[in-house]
Amino acid sequence: MFKRLYHWTLSLAESPRATWALGAIAFAESSFFPIPPDVILVPMSLARPKQAWFYAGICTIASVAGGILGYGIGWLLWDSVGHWLIDLYGYTSRMDAVKAGYDQWGWLFILVKGLTPIPFKLVTIVSGLLEYNFPLFVGLALITRGARFFLLAGLLHKFGGPIKELLERHFATFMIAILVMIVGGFWLAGKMF
Repeated sequence: MFKRLYHWTLSLAESPRATWALGAIAFAESSFFPIPPDVILVPMSLARPKQAWFYAGICTIASVAGGILGYGIGWLLWDSVGHWLIDLYGYTSRMDAVKAGYDQWGWLFILVKGLTPIPFKLVTIVSGLLEYNFPLFVGLALITRGARFFLLAGLLHKFGGPIKELLERHFATFMIAILVMIVGGFWLAGKMF
């Protein structure tokens, strides 16, 4: 079953619509969607290693654009959509603690959490809610998301062959690792938020 899923993922990664899907997932993940773009960035970069940098650029731009939407949700739609999303992920009770440290350490919060598997949508929505300096938010988002995706692309570009061989042999482990990363990111966010 996992072998078929692996080959299906690779075939999708080679399709002409894959770049659009990658951008859409990166955009949505920064504002409301729980699945990180790494799920499609990795197979796409392995299928076309020379395009890894291009894919990282797509992820970065789309993620920052989605982050701007997340900022807007927190700033303009907190009472309806923003509060609902934060509550859906179980972080409403920690909002006072986040607000307390955000004025002084907001820049570090954005930079660090943008690199980790902690859902970036939480950072973007909270930044909007607290009306964090918007141009600074966009600049920090570009730095942190760019660093994350270009680092991953660099690793895939340099070690793509051995990684692809490992994935072909251990795709089920990779899928479990992605699931653990997603769940762990939400759990870690709950501890840190």
